[in-house]
Amino acid sequence: MASVKPVRDWTVYLVTDSTPAILGGKDLISVVREAVKGGNVGVVQYRDKHNDTGVLVDTASKLHKVTEAKGIPLIINDRVDVALAVGAEGVHLGQTDMNLDVARELLGPHAIIGATVSNPSEAIEAIDAGADYLGIGTVFATPTKENTKTIIGTAGLREILKVVYTRQIESGRKVPCVAIGGLNISNVSRIRYQSTVVTKDVQVLDDTGLDGVAVVSAIMGAEDPGAASQGVHAAFRSQPAFVRTPTKVEAVENLLRLVPEVLDNLKFQSPLCHNMTNLVVQNFAASVTLAIGASPIMSNYGEEAKDLATLGGALVINMGTVTPEGLGNYVRAIRAYNAAGNPVVFDPVGAGATAVRREAIQTLLNAGYFTLIKGNENEIRAVLGTGEQVQQKGVDSTPTTTTSLQKARLARRLATRERNTVLLTGATDYLSTSTYTYAIHNGHPLLGRITGSGCVLGAVLAACLAVQPRMDDVRSVLAGILMFEIAAERAAARKNEVRGPGTFVPALVDELYSCVNKEGYGWLAGARVEEMDLGEEWGEE
Repeated sequence: MASVKPVRDWTVYLVTDSTPAILGGKDLISVVREAVKGGNVGVVQYRDKHNDTGVLVDTASKLHKVTEAKGIPLIINDRVDVALAVGAEGVHLGQTDMNLDVARELLGPHAIIGATVSNPSEAIEAIDAGADYLGIGTVFATPTKENTKTIIGTAGLREILKVVYTRQIESGRKVPCVAIGGLNISNVSRIRYQSTVVTKDVQVLDDTGLDGVAVVSAIMGAEDPGAASQGVHAAFRSQPAFVRTPTKVEAVENLLRLVPEVLDNLKFQSPLCHNMTNLVVQNFAASVTLAIGASPIMSNYGEEAKDLATLGGALVINMGTVTPEGLGNYVRAIRAYNAAGNPVVFDPVGAGATAVRREAIQTLLNAGYFTLIKGNENEIRAVLGTGEQVQQKGVDSTPTTTTSLQKARLARRLATRERNTVLLTGATDYLSTSTYTYAIHNGHPLLGRITGSGCVLGAVLAACLAVQPRMDDVRSVLAGILMFEIAAERAAARKNEVRGPGTFVPALVDELYSCVNKEGYGWLAGARVEEMDLGEEWGEE
């Protein structure tokens, strides 16, 4: 084996693919030469599951000349014999390949040996066996990888990185990690952002994120492999467009003082609120959106999202009606708004009701980033995937015996995992980021007696998020939930007009209009908000 120097840059780990579906009629060696030319690829792995040994050795030998000239290591997938034959710098082993200890004995102490892992226990085992780096995945579905045991998504990736971080501290040894599976220029920035652990004071912990991404078709199948590798490298190192600046506000009184600014902006900016919602509530949602001063558009066609996202508004994905066509439209819209850096609100209506809805959740979480996830307790459990959710009969909330502290921790766990904001709704609402959680004690029982109150709330929250570009989400979501629930209290108090759910709806719309359009925000005096102390040991289990 060649004498190996440390890898200079793990950011772009190129994995070759010689199948016609990816490579087409191009020459593999030429594609790799173009990809590494600009210095953006730090590692090349030669993977070929189909050709015989003679072809593998011949191709690997040619590739090694290319990588040696650029000073980057060549890793051979699976085949220790091929690595030895061409003097490659290392091998990458899957879970069903040669034992790592045996490979180390054959290749020597200087060889780079990587291991594929798809869960925390495999990661720990590989580190303890002496793996030099980990390939974590499959993150997203991909046609280049057969026999994929599971798609781990960003949540699974983060769980593995957490145990790797702990093991590194225990062992005193840094083990680089690269993600693999469906990664390209459009999602690598998000993957890095969501897989990184943050502390209470919103500081990123050292060595908890990815070191790079393993990319296959996005480079091997690109018209210009050099430009593609440069694009992936730059994207991985960049902050996602949707990232918003958190406000370090602990005291509730100080947070409430920020609410009027949000509502003033709502009144004067009239932001676009793009609702991809079910037909049952479209009219109600549009009426409420107009009443609070925003501009609604009810469009479930994903192809329109790219143009609408340029208008600076927010998107609401309401999962009330789930169809394959609808999911495709949601995915296109999420990606368009993420690319534009605009807020996306996810309302996983009835998420725990059916297996189809639970699968749809995973599809949408893998598709992009949600600024805010809003749902009742069972819906939040379904999104979190705790396995503890109660079977829902429909879209309504199911009675629960969960304590206030347990609900607050549930919201915090999801917000921490997704690195976003979560609103768990109910008799008491819990608004949480990864660092702060607030309980909101406003609202009225009549909200649970009308169709679509939760769906309409999603539109209100989206409008409030849209007027605070790149700003903290907590103040925007708090402004929206307080306006909506205090308006409900005021509407229900109209004793001469409101006699039940039927007369409550128009009164609610009127009160929402008054909350924004009447002079001053005296109604905020009725806000009942408290910061929750979850305890130091609350964890993320």
